[in-house]
Amino acid sequence: MQKRMLGKSGLEVSALGLGCMGMSFSYGPPKDKQEMIGLLRTAVERGITFFDTAEVYGPFTNEELVGEALSPLRDQVVIATKFGFDTNVDPRAMKGSGPVLNSRPEHIRQVAEASLKRLKIDAIDLFYQHRVDPDVPIEDVAGTVKELIQEGKVKHFGLSEAGVQTIRRAHAVQPVAALQSEYSLWWRRPEAEILPTLEELGIGFVPYSPLGKGFLTGKIDASTTFDSTDFRTTLPRFTPEALKANQAMVDLLGRIAAEKKATSAQVALAWLLAQKSWIVPIPGTTKLHRLDENNGAMAIELTSDDLNNIENAAAQITVHGARYPEKLEQITGR
Repeated sequence: MQKRMLGKSGLEVSALGLGCMGMSFSYGPPKDKQEMIGLLRTAVERGITFFDTAEVYGPFTNEELVGEALSPLRDQVVIATKFGFDTNVDPRAMKGSGPVLNSRPEHIRQVAEASLKRLKIDAIDLFYQHRVDPDVPIEDVAGTVKELIQEGKVKHFGLSEAGVQTIRRAHAVQPVAALQSEYSLWWRRPEAEILPTLEELGIGFVPYSPLGKGFLTGKIDASTTFDSTDFRTTLPRFTPEALKANQAMVDLLGRIAAEKKATSAQVALAWLLAQKSWIVPIPGTTKLHRLDENNGAMAIELTSDDLNNIENAAAQITVHGARYPEKLEQITGR
């Protein structure tokens, strides 16, 4: 397994991480706990060292799962988790103002202590603010995490879906090791301002949903139906009309995959890995054969001609549908 450094933070991780959310939350009913423990431990055997969770996934059950699975392998793994939502309120509630944010310093400390217990660790390797809280100055957030680092409870500070000015302000108080935001051939907005800023500041980038929440695998089309507990049922980009309109992106990946004797998912991940040496995608899966398929992306070499061809073809494709409902989109990019 190849390794990558997340910017200038000194935090080295496997070139692909594993997003753990779907094991407990959002993508249909929670999966069998013992099966997921087995998958997580097998991932370590396969060379994956970087695991992503959050207190809000469940809430709490995903951290508990990751803690039980990985605590015996603690010295081999880097565990990232997140704070920033009020877990007394269902984060999926779409009424009123949408999800309730809470990054007050006392709340961050409470989350850190609770996450340490659930994860069965002495220090959180990477502690992200899950979404920027407009009611709490980012300097206060960064300062609180800085104190947690000084106390040995956290090792590195991260942000998720933050805008450029927020990143700069936070970084000035406590160096940001990584930004986690959505990025894929299906969502390329970070290229305009985010990636140049991260490169300038020496911050790593961790793309979530690098396979477009499953769409870029080519296994989803306009006829696909989702379980009622699958959050994709709420996403404008996953309406039958949008899926049909966006099929051109999957067709593009399929053509390149055929040339490379690879899968569409592998090409989508290889494209991300080829963008910057400090990018570490975290595809999620609940199946071992998908884990192995994703890992195979690291063996695929996309030449400069390949990348140019992808760029030119992708430029002709207009992606249809917003990535989130309006209430969720409002809390990104602040």
